[in-house]
Formats: sequence, C-alpha cells, structure tokens
Amino acid sequence: MRIDKYLWSTRYFKTRNIATQSCKKGHVKINGHVCKPGREVFPMDEITVRKNQIDYRLTVLDIPESRVGAKLVDIYRKDTTPKEAFQHNELLQYSKDYYRKKGTGRPTKKDRREIEDYLAPSDEVKKKTSEK
Repeated sequence: MRIDKYLWSTRYFKTRNIATQSCKKGHVKINGHVCKPGREVFPMDEITVRKNQIDYRLTVLDIPESRVGAKLVDIYRKDTTPKEAFQHNELLQYSKDYYRKKGTGRPTKKDRREIEDYLAPSDEVKKKTSEK
C-alpha cells in the first residue's frame, strides 16, 4: 500500500490529498529516509510523521484494506511517539498566552498609556535625571 493511502486509512490525515502534500513537503519519513507519496509500506516499517509541530513515530503492524474506524486503528499500527513531544507542544501553547489575545486588534489610547507607564522609569529616576 502507498504511504499516503496508509496514513489516510489509519487516520493520521483527514484526506488523502493532505497526506500526499505532506509527503511531498518532506514531513513523512520511512526508516529515516524522506519518501515520496507513492512509496510502498510494509509491516515493521518505522514511519515518522511531522504534523502540528509534533514528530509522530509509528510502527506498521499490518496493512488495512481501506480506511478503518478510529477504534480499529491500533490493529494496524503501534504508536511509539515519546511523551516529551506532546509536553513540548503544551509549553508552546503557554508561551503564546503571554501575548495579547487574538482579535483584540491594535492597542487603544488607554492601553498605550498603560504600556508607557509600565515601561517608563520610576518617579525617583525621573527626578534624578531632571535635577542634572
């Protein structure tokens, strides 16, 4: 079975076209080598898929006839993705929360003044610089 069809049938990608594009971009590796979408997959192959900033690692156990249900996916593959990959993704989500919320737009005049007050030196430093 082709690698793009295998990844689609084991539900790593929603459509086969997305799986094909991922292979063309070099996000899919079989046994450590970048592969084309038409590359055949055999049992016991080690596949690495880069998706959503996570490197998923899986071992092919068997080849499905067609797309399988979510409950039956474990029959055809063994997921060996390390937990550190998922923890790293969570840390990235926390770092994004530090910045302004999406959709809030440009700062208002009030927001700008608050930012300037926060970034401005304290009153003691202002007095010392004005005396000189």
